[in-house]
Amino acid sequence: MSVPAPAPRPKKGGKGRVVTGVLALAVTTVLAVVIGGQVAGGGDTSRNGATGQTDDRGQTDGGTTSRSEDGRGAPGAPEKAAPSYAQQMSEVLPLEPDFKGKGTFTAVKGEERGAEGGGEVLRYRVDVEKGLPLASGLFAKAVHKTLNDERSWAHDGERSFERVDGKEADFVITLASSPTTDVWCAKSGLDTSQERVSCDSASTDRIMINGYRWAQGAKTFGDHRMYSYRQMLINHEVGHRIGLNHVGCSKDGALAPVMMQQTKTVTTDGATCKPNAWPFPKG
Repeated sequence: MSVPAPAPRPKKGGKGRVVTGVLALAVTTVLAVVIGGQVAGGGDTSRNGATGQTDDRGQTDGGTTSRSEDGRGAPGAPEKAAPSYAQQMSEVLPLEPDFKGKGTFTAVKGEERGAEGGGEVLRYRVDVEKGLPLASGLFAKAVHKTLNDERSWAHDGERSFERVDGKEADFVITLASSPTTDVWCAKSGLDTSQERVSCDSASTDRIMINGYRWAQGAKTFGDHRMYSYRQMLINHEVGHRIGLNHVGCSKDGALAPVMMQQTKTVTTDGATCKPNAWPFPKG
């Protein structure tokens, strides 16, 4: 019995392997095309949605705009704190000396009680000239806080200053431009035009605070004492309203009396005083 001859073994590199290699190459090529299309098109459209939306890195199409560039800030960045009252009162503000408002006034809305235990109660209203680019709310707050301070005319419970917004006010503290201040001060025979100062227009119900001085201050105090200067303006003019007159510097190096014309000078007959905002600086 004869034994059949064994079947021939396939040669290396035959047709089977060639077909398998071709299929693998085709699959690889298709995957490369798909992935390349996604990269060129900006990534997974199911995440980004329509063109222009941001992805999870805070970038729009093409990756050119960040959160900080479009005004929203970096994720988790703290918001900038609003300036404090003291910071606002210390800031020098831009205002031209001859800036002219509209000549009419708006009463600052709201009412505030005066200092507790005050003796004589004085009711005042705060008006601000229309068109004047100064914060009416800050001015009203400054007036009330200053007048009811223990270092001011409310000292030792002698007075209390209550803010109202109606016609029942005993007087009106008015923030106005220089030209309008001049008009109202002239009603009481006072010339404020030369040095752009403030006044108590005694023949009217208005105390006029010159907006230029409120914004820019005076050389006697300097920019670094704006807070104190604004307190002095309020205390000085209200001092006139309650019956006090001007006084000078009595001793070199002493604190200036609040009723001294400190916007103009802190020197009298060779004696130079230190700028001072308060009638009772020790409280």
